[in-house]
Amino acid sequence: MAQPLFRAPVGTRDILAPESARRRRLVRVFADLAERSGFGLLESPVFEDVGVFQRLGEANDVVTKELFEFFDKGEPPRHLALRPELTAGVCRAFAEHRPVSPWKIWYSGPQFRYERPQAGRYRQFEQVGVETLGTDDPHADVEVISLGVRFYAALGLTRVRLLVNSLGDSDSRSAYDAALTGYLQSRRGELSEQSRVTLERNPLRVLDSKRPQDQPVIAEAPLMVDFLSGASAEHFASVRAGLDSLDAAYEISPRLVRGLDYYTRTTFEFVADALDTAQNAVGGGGRYDGLVEDLGGPPTPGIGFALGVDRILLACDAEGAFAGDPAPVQVFVVDTVGGQSAAVLCDWLRQAGLGADRAFDGRSMKAQMKRADRSGAVVAVIVGPDEQAQGTATVRDMRPGGDQHTVPTSELVAEVSRLIAAAQPRPAIPQHRRQDRD
Repeated sequence: MAQPLFRAPVGTRDILAPESARRRRLVRVFADLAERSGFGLLESPVFEDVGVFQRLGEANDVVTKELFEFFDKGEPPRHLALRPELTAGVCRAFAEHRPVSPWKIWYSGPQFRYERPQAGRYRQFEQVGVETLGTDDPHADVEVISLGVRFYAALGLTRVRLLVNSLGDSDSRSAYDAALTGYLQSRRGELSEQSRVTLERNPLRVLDSKRPQDQPVIAEAPLMVDFLSGASAEHFASVRAGLDSLDAAYEISPRLVRGLDYYTRTTFEFVADALDTAQNAVGGGGRYDGLVEDLGGPPTPGIGFALGVDRILLACDAEGAFAGDPAPVQVFVVDTVGGQSAAVLCDWLRQAGLGADRAFDGRSMKAQMKRADRSGAVVAVIVGPDEQAQGTATVRDMRPGGDQHTVPTSELVAEVSRLIAAAQPRPAIPQHRRQDRD
């Protein structure tokens, strides 16, 4: 009886080369910018005590509907959850280790949410981000936000807009929450069923609705900016002045609240206009001045952001930016005399810093040349009976119109290096398109 064909779980997928290399290169671009700004890498657990994430807000869908929860095999079993985001884990790490402030870290890695899969949104997804804990200086907000601005520019994106807002401090929020709740209750009958449920749990989350039925009500809701305390208004003005000084273009979005309950004061979002969809946010963040304390640490202000890798790459594709990597294989060795010559020559080329590959299983010359072409290699090195007897190798330029010639194996590395230096890299054929078999 045939064995069942297992597939990746719904909402997940296998990321094959060369797309996987493109994603890794995106993380390298981000890491370089972050580390040049003084952020160090933090690697935190993929799962935490479920209580860490419950601090995100009891009325939040991430907590109530989207957590992947489980119990471990301890006695008694511990209630754990796969991380749905990284900021809470960062704050838990700060509370546990008490590093010197300000603590500036960057991260990348997978997160997990049980939500409906759609373009650019999966149940396992990757983000990159930064957090600065231990200072409420508005210049820290500016540094974090501008890092995101520079990152998108480094990818070649030109149609990403920065939206900023302030949610104020606790005094501001109390006054605003009262006004907003009264207003929404007065128009409760006009809201969608989902927003009426949200209203009972957290009125502020109603402003995050994208449902058409809710938009007229949201458009006339009170604005947070009208309720900012003096200190909050001054902080927000300093953030805007800092962004202006860096020529970081932004728009004030007075109804921007973001999706998690821990945000205070500065909030911001990056939206990609090249994505022709309502789900065009490619990242965002804000200030969360009470989260560390909620996780058992001392009162500690914080500011950070998380940027979605999948959505960013969709924006890159829409703008024709940050193209796929050139083929990592620069040289393909074709060996029709048993394979040992290919092993030796590939090793020489790799030690010289060149990307080299070969075929296996004693394939024919035709089959090996087909593999060489699909690999994207700039140069093919061919060893047959004549070359083996004479201590030479045939070097074939794989570019259109390229020639071939024979060189002693002692000169092979130098000759191949010369050809590669003068050539444009060739793209490899993506693995998911390799339908033919040799």
